Amino acid sequence: MNLKRQNSLDPVKISNWKWAPFLDLAIKEFTSLEVKPYLIEEDFLEKTSSYGSRAKPSQVHMSTWGCQTRKLRLVRAACLNAGNSTSVLNLVASPFSTFNLPFFGADFVTLPSGHLLALDLQPALRNECFHTDAVWERLLPIYDFWRKNLPEGGAIPESAKPYFSPGFLWSRLPLDSESDRIIKNILLPAFHDYLNLYLDLVNGALEVDNSMSNKISIGQKNYFNYRAINDPARGMLTRFYGREWTEKYIHDVLFNI
Repeated sequence: MNLKRQNSLDPVKISNWKWAPFLDLAIKEFTSLEVKPYLIEEDFLEKTSSYGSRAKPSQVHMSTWGCQTRKLRLVRAACLNAGNSTSVLNLVASPFSTFNLPFFGADFVTLPSGHLLALDLQPALRNECFHTDAVWERLLPIYDFWRKNLPEGGAIPESAKPYFSPGFLWSRLPLDSESDRIIKNILLPAFHDYLNLYLDLVNGALEVDNSMSNKISIGQKNYFNYRAINDPARGMLTRFYGREWTEKYIHDVLFNI
């Protein structure tokens, strides 16, 4: 990759990256809003490293895209490509706590063992009665339509359950041509449906009072702290880029609140 990116809104170009159609769609939809760059240090906009043997080294490339809007404090995509071994898109949209909105979350991971696929509109406060009921009423029909076309991903840890909605789309696929077809013909349109609903919620969101905003803020901090502490990519990123860079990236870029 030879493109020199100056800010987070510059286009991401990664050769032979599996998740490019998903990122391209997300950027198109989010930039239909009035956006400005999300401040990301240059060392985290692009990062390339080598792995493998000295005789046959391979490259891994990390790229981060981000923006802000009047209602969304942070929209960011972490993109990693390590050739055939690993390919990742982690996309999170975090609203300002003054608006009655969930998070948007998509985590698509290709590993030598297969694909891990997660898509959701995630609650800031699962057990509070505010935006969740209205959101789930609109999300569940979309979830029900697509989940029958994807195998179940299996159980998730009890500690993680408060951070997912009833419409959490979670699947595992093997590495084969049929999975490639499913990703293109099922996962991509499901992603588009979830994203369209989220943007419609953003456009219609009204500000909440200070009391509710404070509750949402606490919930968002708990969510980001949980994600930062339990980020499953920590080991992989540390192996590629070292512990110091990885911890700063996780806490200051991916889950900075």
